[in-house]
Amino acid sequence: MSDHAEHGTYPATARAVVLEQFGEPLVLREFDVPPAPPGGLVVESRFGGICGTDLHLQQGHLAIPTPLVLGHEGLGTVRELGPGADRDAHGSPLAVGDDVMWASSIACGQCVYCQVHREPTLCENRQTYGVNRPASAEPALSGSWAECIVLREGTTVVRLPAGVGRPAAMSLACAGPTMVHALYERRPVRVGEVVVVQGSGPVGLAAAALAQLAGASKVILVGGPEQRLGLAAKAGIADHHVNLVEAEDRDLAMDKVLGLTGGLGADLVIECTGVPAAISQGMRFCRRGGSYLVIGQYTDSGDTVINPHQIVYRQLDVVGSWAFSGAHLVEYVRLLPALARRFDLASMVTAFPLEDHRAALEAVASGTVMKAVFVSRP
Repeated sequence: MSDHAEHGTYPATARAVVLEQFGEPLVLREFDVPPAPPGGLVVESRFGGICGTDLHLQQGHLAIPTPLVLGHEGLGTVRELGPGADRDAHGSPLAVGDDVMWASSIACGQCVYCQVHREPTLCENRQTYGVNRPASAEPALSGSWAECIVLREGTTVVRLPAGVGRPAAMSLACAGPTMVHALYERRPVRVGEVVVVQGSGPVGLAAAALAQLAGASKVILVGGPEQRLGLAAKAGIADHHVNLVEAEDRDLAMDKVLGLTGGLGADLVIECTGVPAAISQGMRFCRRGGSYLVIGQYTDSGDTVINPHQIVYRQLDVVGSWAFSGAHLVEYVRLLPALARRFDLASMVTAFPLEDHRAALEAVASGTVMKAVFVSRP
């Protein structure tokens, strides 16, 4: 248990950004902070990341309960440890005051996907912070867009490595482990491959950065607007950057991408856009015998038209990847020192106070920021 005399008295309440009705403005509410549960902990939330998925959740693109404290990616400082919650995922001791990150979901371990297919990301009963843990059930503080979050027993918690700053760690907080799952479990990047990444948001940048670390010979980032591509280039992410979103002649821009691959297409194309129409374009960036890894279509944004002949003609391997598990978060945090040494991750982060939640979501929706985070208590 925490020593409040040594570490100071924490506020008894915490503010949080709450989704009450789909399609309506979010609301700032205040909740009591409960004691740390057995096997769990209470964390002072320093950063709550805003993911593109959160915008889709607000619009009702997934069936989730309301009211709900949003925020499935976060970083914070341990405030109180419950009985039995004294070590992180590596078995290292945890103490009040430690900076930690946590996996957004807990798999049940009992369903057929957990026990038979060894796919915890597909768990039928997966409980996810900021997605399906409503504020109407205790603990209400179950999302990272808050001054405090209560982490339950079974949550994968890992201490932040020494020397890695909080903004750098938060730059790819959800995108990083999502891509670790995709590029480790689903379709790895092979040394020397040419890789095209569709999408210049955080997921696309995570894909490009990890492809570079994995030994790709060339990484081509395709997206927009120009400001996002410029941030990626400045941070050292990807070798080439093609603005397809704002191109006056889209066919010409697509030809440029193919030209950068050497004319035959990429060995691996990674879709990170969340836009259904991008699928048809992405298949045409693949070489014959190549692979197409689809990650960005996490929420249902509707149908699209594709030409299935392209799959057969190109003899494509088309692979999907859904979310991530606690183990993938652990791997992301383990990679953070290498990522932070090679790429200027902190430069991609823009901070907003909780009360500016409307402006923050508008900035994410418009693409004027790369990675928006809520900063609550200092």
